[in-house]
Amino acid sequence: MNFIDYYKILGIDKNASESDIKKAYRKLARKYHPDLNPNDKEAEKNFKNINEANEVLSHPENRKKYDKHGKDWQHADDIERAQKQQNSRQQQGYQSYSSQQNSNEDYSDFFESMFGGSQRASGSRQGRNQVQFKGQDFNAELQLNLTDVYTKESQILTVNGKKIRLTIPAGIENEQVIKIPGKGGLGVNGGPNGDLYITFNIVNNTKFKRYGNNLHLDVDLDLYTSLLGGEIMVDTFSGKVKLKVAPETQNETKVKLKGKGFPIYKKDGQFGDFIITYHINTPKNLTDKEKELFSELKKLR
Repeated sequence: MNFIDYYKILGIDKNASESDIKKAYRKLARKYHPDLNPNDKEAEKNFKNINEANEVLSHPENRKKYDKHGKDWQHADDIERAQKQQNSRQQQGYQSYSSQQNSNEDYSDFFESMFGGSQRASGSRQGRNQVQFKGQDFNAELQLNLTDVYTKESQILTVNGKKIRLTIPAGIENEQVIKIPGKGGLGVNGGPNGDLYITFNIVNNTKFKRYGNNLHLDVDLDLYTSLLGGEIMVDTFSGKVKLKVAPETQNETKVKLKGKGFPIYKKDGQFGDFIITYHINTPKNLTDKEKELFSELKKLR
């Protein structure tokens, strides 16, 4: 495996902050996204490299290992453990030539099983010392509108050049992360594949406000209806509903429509509530007659 300079791929230096990394990744991911560059093999390759670089540099622990071990960063824990074992052996005073030779041979075989190299060991020894590693975990972001997640949604997501069909349950929340097992990097030496973690960015493209599973809406109410009562039509996420307004409704009165809110994640048929807040509008540009009538009402009160 050749060394890949992830800093160079993202166009940043080694002292870049987490914010710098995130900005660089998002900018380049948009530029080279396969959906914007159909049938462009070079863009597809760049997109894959950008995602791979982000996978490493956006995680502080992975970045630390990469800075220290380069292309072998995924095996950093095993490398350091083997080095500690070797140092421990040396400190324990294994001075005999044959003992020292065996120790070095075991140490060499361990690294050869991980990274390839000399084939001096017998087939049985190679099989015995071969170490399996889980593949690299991938992270991806998916942006959807609020209207997209009101019902179950199917999407095809491109991760490192591979297309993954994804069924998104209704009710998923902004910045929620879901895990798709086995859809990350390939395992090493027969080890399990890594996992894919998807972060959802939900953009509210409606006039409703979402708080968890509940939806909120401000509704203007004219003075006369608020005083005398009446009926009004109100928009909900699933269509219009007719509401009765009680006489003498006060400003900022809240009305709850149970079960008319947003779907509850992974609970089919269950919804939050829809909460309406009334805002009473005071009439403007009164005619002389209207002023006269309001003056009469004032005297009555």
